[in-house]
Amino acid sequence: MPTDVVLPNTILGMSLFGFLLLLVIAAVCGAIGQAIAGFSRGGCLISIVMGFIGAWLGTWLANEMGLPQVLTINIDGQPFPILWSIVGAALFSLVIGLFTQRMIVNA
Repeated sequence: MPTDVVLPNTILGMSLFGFLLLLVIAAVCGAIGQAIAGFSRGGCLISIVMGFIGAWLGTWLANEMGLPQVLTINIDGQPFPILWSIVGAALFSLVIGLFTQRMIVNA
């Protein structure tokens, strides 16, 4: 069977359960990264996006600095770097927090 055939119960070559598990892990990593940075915008969807951006950014930084892949989880054949996702999400949240105007509320 050719490898580019997508089965009906798969999303991006992953099972539905694997895809949902990947979303949950990305959300947790994004939320932890935002908590470390001390800046959070939005809810669960933003945390998922931050987790995936953090995974991309953190992996890129780790490769540039020659650091090993630590705490990588494999879900349906797709590796997801837990540690670098948290680090990347924290850095990205920090940069967004620096460039976003903060609202000051007078009591």
